[in-house]
Amino acid sequence: MTRGNTNSTSGTAATSGSTRGWVSFVGSGPGDPGLLTVRAVDLLRRADVVVTEAPEHPALVRSVLGIPEPDPEAETPVDASGPELVDGGFGEDGQPLTHAARAKVVVKQAKRGLRVVRLMAGDPFLYASGPEEAQACVKAGLGFEIVPGVSSVASVPAYAGIPLTTKDHREIAVVTCGDKVDWSRYADKRTLVLLSAVGQIGDIAKALVAAGRPAETPVAMTRVGTTTEQATVTSTLERIAADARAARMAPPAITVVGDVVDLRETLSWFETKPLFGWRVLVPRTKEQAGSVSERLRGYGAVPDEVPTISVEPPRNPLQMDKAVRGLVEGRYEWIAFTSVNAVRAVREKFEEYGLDARAFSGLKIAAVGEKTAQAIAAWGLRADLVPSGEQSAAGLLEDWPEYDELLDPINRVFLPRADIATENLVAGLVDLGWECDDVTAYRTVRAAPPPAPTRDAIKTGKFDAVVFTSSSTVRNLVGIAGKPHPSTIIAVIGPATAKTAEEHGLRVDVLAPKPDVDVLVDALADFGASRRAALVDAGQPVTKPSDRKPSARRKASTSR
Repeated sequence: MTRGNTNSTSGTAATSGSTRGWVSFVGSGPGDPGLLTVRAVDLLRRADVVVTEAPEHPALVRSVLGIPEPDPEAETPVDASGPELVDGGFGEDGQPLTHAARAKVVVKQAKRGLRVVRLMAGDPFLYASGPEEAQACVKAGLGFEIVPGVSSVASVPAYAGIPLTTKDHREIAVVTCGDKVDWSRYADKRTLVLLSAVGQIGDIAKALVAAGRPAETPVAMTRVGTTTEQATVTSTLERIAADARAARMAPPAITVVGDVVDLRETLSWFETKPLFGWRVLVPRTKEQAGSVSERLRGYGAVPDEVPTISVEPPRNPLQMDKAVRGLVEGRYEWIAFTSVNAVRAVREKFEEYGLDARAFSGLKIAAVGEKTAQAIAAWGLRADLVPSGEQSAAGLLEDWPEYDELLDPINRVFLPRADIATENLVAGLVDLGWECDDVTAYRTVRAAPPPAPTRDAIKTGKFDAVVFTSSSTVRNLVGIAGKPHPSTIIAVIGPATAKTAEEHGLRVDVLAPKPDVDVLVDALADFGASRRAALVDAGQPVTKPSDRKPSARRKASTSR
């Protein structure tokens, strides 16, 4: 997958035709892709080779570059453009590479005359092998640059709601734990940040108490911080060893010792998000899933996009061709877009003919809702009519003017729609005195089944929730992957979708108050927040729906 362009982005790097490469040591941060710097993302996009370090780095690179995840069931892998990924964390024997061995990997790749990104956990020059590898580049005569990353030392406690300094606590000490640490040096009240302390925390706690720290000194241990798998245990020096064992804490983890830990009770913001850690199934068209997933991530969820609908051109394009020609020739008074896909289909047809937005001059444009209006605006056009009330075909008809022979020189409406669209809008427009050219602009067909692990997760309750944005997503998901498990929370966009879900034997837990995907996600978040509050008020541990046993699921009333 290597790209051939080897020109460096740095003025001191190799020029075109040179055999000397360039290395960018890039900090990937503690785990959350959103914490990558702008410079880091830019370098990843320009890289020929990325030398990774952590097991999660390949997925991080694919996420940043928009490269699809490999399908293990595919007969032939998709040839997605992107940098070559080289494992710099582990050798062929599966053992972690030493600093020297990693440096050799980096130098070898750079000597190919390529732009190399050495992706490093955290920050390259803070508790990392960046200095040693950079020195190896100097020795080999290779140019390099350092792109700092967000260090886990400060970011993980911040995500746990623990400030390392306050007006009353100004000093901190960062300690890499090992056999030779003199813990008597840390007997004062400084805040301690302990690295690699999980396996030794019992001995460390005893040593700190023996050195003079009170046994009730607050302690917090946070594993896989900044990710949606983050978990934090708060305790004291006296009890942290037992509490960490009970919580099955494992590396990587950051441990904080000091009074600042008490602030977590009021400042915890990440792990208390309403959908924190929820695995949410997003069955939409592949093109439309992104906005839903982004909003879900904002609430702490882990979206899993499963295309259930594929949008394809109409079988017979002649009707669409004729309608577009009629639009250009002034045959229509109105064009009504009932979906983002309809806007996309007409725009693609315009591009096929070499037309642009100027062809809409004198034509009135209607949009079924704000999202469709935004797609129209992205084309450089403005919708003349958007429903003032319900954003649906019924809402559009409520505001649509009757045909007036004196005011309307033309009585015809161009309606580009899906092949499975209902006839309500056409009938309503006819009742208002308009003639409609109801044209199939695109077809919606059932997508291929998802990979076997996803199908298994759907059926066995490994998803915490699923968001249905149309009746077709319900029918198609059940058709290609089976019914979601009874423990899975079902959220739907409107009454019609709710009815379809119930017809397929699904109990609806969340109904959006208005048919809008953002409102649907917000409604699911409200459900999650209420559920969390109820568990906290009852003194029970905060669990996810997938943690519950099937027999324990309440008979939920529909949230409408």
